[in-house]
Amino acid sequence: MSITRKTTAQPPMNSLVLGKMGAAYGIRGWLKVFSSTEDAERIFDYQPWFIQRAGQWQQIELEGWKNHNQDMIIKVKGIDDRDAAAQLTNCEILVDSTQLPTLEEGDYYWKDLIGCQVVNVDGYGMGKVIDMMETGSNDVLVVKANLKDAFGAKERLIPFLYEQVIRKVDLATGTIEVDWDPGF
Repeated sequence: MSITRKTTAQPPMNSLVLGKMGAAYGIRGWLKVFSSTEDAERIFDYQPWFIQRAGQWQQIELEGWKNHNQDMIIKVKGIDDRDAAAQLTNCEILVDSTQLPTLEEGDYYWKDLIGCQVVNVDGYGMGKVIDMMETGSNDVLVVKANLKDAFGAKERLIPFLYEQVIRKVDLATGTIEVDWDPGF
């Protein structure tokens, strides 16, 4: 099996996971791909892609992609059979985050919110954002509670509803102020 790739010691310094390779599709080396971008097809706007295989970072090049039923499938250059494609299953797709467009004020990339400390309007430390969830109606902060949480919480789910719940996001200090009861 040969893959057209550049092996690098590490991914780009500002790397960001934008998706994941799924199962092999067919016998000619195609794979399903799962995109974490808001519009799934936008993942193809960000090139090159980097993956990690056998402890080595590799830059991969796409030969093509297409929609197939409810899925998107890709053809990686140099991957020409099902067995070779299957070796890429579950590889995360990383890109250089400096390629992402600048957002308008009040809009945030999830990557920028993860790691922020959450404090409610009364000054109570709710914990740290460890993940984000999409519910369909709004995004949700997944907040790991501080070790000695007075309310016994281990994790909080706080809706990212700007002005209703989210009062202030300060990426410079890494804090998010919320109007949220710590007992929830």
